[in-house]
Amino acid sequence: MSMSWRPGWGDFPVGLRDFWTERHLCTLTTLYADGRPHVVAVGVALDHEWECAWVITTGGSAKARQAARDPRVSAGAVDGGRWSSLEGRAEVLTDRASVARAEERYAARYRVPRENPERVALRITVERFLASRALLER
Repeated sequence: MSMSWRPGWGDFPVGLRDFWTERHLCTLTTLYADGRPHVVAVGVALDHEWECAWVITTGGSAKARQAARDPRVSAGAVDGGRWSSLEGRAEVLTDRASVARAEERYAARYRVPRENPERVALRITVERFLASRALLER
């Protein structure tokens, strides 16, 4: 059974926070111009201080172009019977401070990213999380 939760970043369920901190490969869904979903593997890093989620990518990637055109996105991960997804709106950021913040959060969850002078950051304003029940129990 799944449940949904709308972010109150100061009152984040421990199980959900831990799940989004553990190293899990995620998927990101953006939308093609005709509305079809485009799903790719990415790293997603939550940022409790800035109250958002981050994805790093190359500026010319399909996900960056599509998020710039239509900001509606979804991301998710699965670990056995535990799973969670988030829904929100992405903003494509190119300024050095935002890209550096996204890289820092990515490195904290995964590893230091390789050098990429064309890197941009997708800052996702999370509207809600969906998750397996155990991750949302308090």
